[in-house]
Amino acid sequence: MPPESDTPAISFYHSQDLPRFQADQVPTVIARMQAIVGTDAVLTETAELAVYECDGFTVDKGRPDVVVFPTSTEQVAAIVKACNELNVPFMARGAGTGLAGGCVPVGGGVMIALSRMKRILEVNIRDRYAVVEAGVVNVWLTNHLQSQGYHYAPDPSSQGACTLGGNVATNSGGPHTLKYGVTVNHVIGVEMVLPNGEIIRTGGPSEDTPGYDLTGVIVGCEGTFGIVTKSWVRLTRNPESVRTLLGVFHTVDDAVHCISEIIAAGIVPAALELLDQTILKAVEAAFHFGFPLDAGAVLIMEVDGLAAGIQSEADRIEAIATASQAREVRKANTEAERLLLWKARKQAFGTIGRLGYPSYCTQDGVVPRTKLPEIMRFIQATSRKHGIAICNVFHAGDGNIHPILMFDERIPEQVQKVLAASTEILTECVRLGGSVTGEHGIGLEKLDFMPILFSPDDLAFMTRLRSAFNPENRCSPNKMLPTAGGCVEGNHVVQVKPGRRAAV
Repeated sequence: MPPESDTPAISFYHSQDLPRFQADQVPTVIARMQAIVGTDAVLTETAELAVYECDGFTVDKGRPDVVVFPTSTEQVAAIVKACNELNVPFMARGAGTGLAGGCVPVGGGVMIALSRMKRILEVNIRDRYAVVEAGVVNVWLTNHLQSQGYHYAPDPSSQGACTLGGNVATNSGGPHTLKYGVTVNHVIGVEMVLPNGEIIRTGGPSEDTPGYDLTGVIVGCEGTFGIVTKSWVRLTRNPESVRTLLGVFHTVDDAVHCISEIIAAGIVPAALELLDQTILKAVEAAFHFGFPLDAGAVLIMEVDGLAAGIQSEADRIEAIATASQAREVRKANTEAERLLLWKARKQAFGTIGRLGYPSYCTQDGVVPRTKLPEIMRFIQATSRKHGIAICNVFHAGDGNIHPILMFDERIPEQVQKVLAASTEILTECVRLGGSVTGEHGIGLEKLDFMPILFSPDDLAFMTRLRSAFNPENRCSPNKMLPTAGGCVEGNHVVQVKPGRRAAV
């Protein structure tokens, strides 16, 4: 939060909430883990553990004491029970593609890596669901279904690497969730290991399960209620026909105005994705798609559905784009062209290195669509104010912005500028009627913002709900919900000054 705010600063961690875990316990923990999963499924060397100290949000780091790789729900339950007996904190990790520090271990402990639980257990086309383990990579399921005419709709940009278990934890979105919805709309049941080691199941393949929607509560809990090891997910029939267009605009303002006009016309596109001029340079250097580098922004516009009428809808979008000052509208005339265009969009983050910056931080604010021009102008002003280069590629149809702040994390002054700029951008999102996250989650990065979004009573109720599942706060401790106090670096407590965001 900005120092000028009247809202009290909230530190990342509360030392009193952390289970006591001393260094001399580590050999005992290692022995217990090896007895459960075998010696070759436990990592303990410093160099190996370093790989697991952060996710895609590299500003916050915390090294686990042990990383263990179970291959079944029963092994996960045994690991959790052992951690409880030894009073050791633990947390799950998927592929580590998260962008909010959600899988950074607070206070060390045991990291339960689910990447070896990667089986697609069942596909039921007739009832349109699949059963998958937590370590299944998102795109694997769609590829598995390709010959049967179905797919799994939520498609994060990292879908070639992120796991379905991680998607469930953060309620991930993606470009096509504008029409099809986010992860919670496609998960109908889960199997979860509670923080006490008990295995439960909520929901399942039936369309409507009586009682409270516990599955909906668990999806998006960021691992604070337990460890989801298996999910029942909806399958979506492939659309009969798809039309993909690329609008080229002189300015970002023109492009975001076009977005509002498309939605106002009653059209629900499958996707509306915006890339600004800076990111276009990196993407073009990588993929040679033919993006016009003098354009202020381009807008990927896609509609899908029944073949009858789809061309008419595409024509309407083209007309709206032209009326919104698009200097040209290109069409993907073949499936190969369409796939290349989406490859350029979904791998845009990986091309940022071509812009010459060794580090970047991706933000995840949300604003009402009509406020997109305002937040984009604010981002540009913030970039100039702090001297930080910012490029933008985001889910424009949802109002879900992803400003990418580029810097060198080896230079402390640049890290502080990025944190300050990020805080200002997210605070402005809230002021405009939005939120500080659309799909990346709260994790560690955005804990300070929870009191801005929610009242003390709201936060107290959320804490009670977490405590119902996780009373000892031993499972993924001190994530999502802020508590006042100090932050922890290793086994040392460091006090955080008021008005300053904590960074480990």
